[in-house]
Amino acid sequence: MARIPASTARELLAASFSGMVFGFLEDGGQEFEQSCSSSDGSSQENEAMFDMEDDQEDAGEDEKDKKFWENQNQILQATLCRTSSLETKIRSVTKDAVKESVEAVCGCGKELSGCRSCLMREVSGRLCNAGYNSAICKSKWRSSPDIPSGEHTFLDVVDNSSSRKGEVRVIIELNFRAEFEMARANIEYNRLVQRLPEIFVGKVERLQNLIKILCSAAKKCMKEKKMHMGPWRKQKYMQAKWLGACKRTIATSTPPLSVGQSEPLRLRPKASMLTVDLLGEMMPNMHCAPVAVV
Repeated sequence: MARIPASTARELLAASFSGMVFGFLEDGGQEFEQSCSSSDGSSQENEAMFDMEDDQEDAGEDEKDKKFWENQNQILQATLCRTSSLETKIRSVTKDAVKESVEAVCGCGKELSGCRSCLMREVSGRLCNAGYNSAICKSKWRSSPDIPSGEHTFLDVVDNSSSRKGEVRVIIELNFRAEFEMARANIEYNRLVQRLPEIFVGKVERLQNLIKILCSAAKKCMKEKKMHMGPWRKQKYMQAKWLGACKRTIATSTPPLSVGQSEPLRLRPKASMLTVDLLGEMMPNMHCAPVAVV
């Protein structure tokens, strides 16, 4: 058998190797194109599946939100509808006092309905006259990592008429609805707030439930609107207003003056330079403030 020269063998080997390499690249390119085309189709399918899952998640979140607000409305309505005979009687006296104060003038010269301190004193005095242990309460709390410091004034009635129930405390807030109003609230939260009474008269347990309902709704509202919830909106802060330690002061009710009975303001008499000598002769003990005549 004839031997192939070394140079010829190397050329044949190089040619064979080159054919193998290029053949592999050509086959691989075809397979790569096929895999890319198939992967493009699968990626489109995956995107469609992800979009469908996102839509399902959004629909699920919307359903959860709807159920939450419906549940809050039902609980709030049930809490407001329940009442006791004691609460009903105190509420009646309170509302009558507030209605009668609309056309009255308080001691500081303002309309009684527009002066919170005088109105609270009047209502508390009416309750005392009706036989209830009523007082003006002032709560004050220090700041903590969760809430800032603050203070609040409201009314209460402490009842000990039932030995079986023991001491029962009824809270009276004359501006209850405004305490929970928020400027940028959503429709669902505003609907809850509108259900609240303007004047709240209720036991401590009822007030606790209302605070929990409204503060939970406020938190949900801020989360849906992607806004920060102020610490003064938190449940702990609202509880400190009415349910924390407070100082009770028995009100001394003074009968308010009607609009026609309001006393005129007493002004210091003034005199011009022309009349000061005459006034001095007629009323020697009178000191007048001279006013220059222009």
